[in-house]
Amino acid sequence: MDLKSGGEARFLQIHELEELRSHAYKSSSRYKERVKRFHDKRLRDHKDLRIGDLVLLYNSRMRLFPGKLKFRWMGPYTIKEIFPYGAITIEDPNRASFKVNGHRLKLYINGSIDPMEEILELHFPHA
Repeated sequence: MDLKSGGEARFLQIHELEELRSHAYKSSSRYKERVKRFHDKRLRDHKDLRIGDLVLLYNSRMRLFPGKLKFRWMGPYTIKEIFPYGAITIEDPNRASFKVNGHRLKLYINGSIDPMEEILELHFPHA
């Protein structure tokens, strides 16, 4: 193989590599867009929180002191004011109020718990 044909072959290889990179980049960006659309479809736009609702506050300090059986939600608190961009002022039963991020709140569902139990009797099989 002479230098001229070797140079042309190398030139074609470089351009082929650039085409492969371009195709991989486009494919990757299409994949990322699909994943983003799928993720965004599954997200709730906002929580339906209103002033006066009872909510639980996520205790972020529990991450520092992990405990399998520790309760990570505190409350209930009452929503006092809702600000734009997700900030919410909540009030505890002692009338102390503070502002938190709305992502740290979830609706408190109170009510009676149905005491009905299902009892399964286990029998040993007869051989």
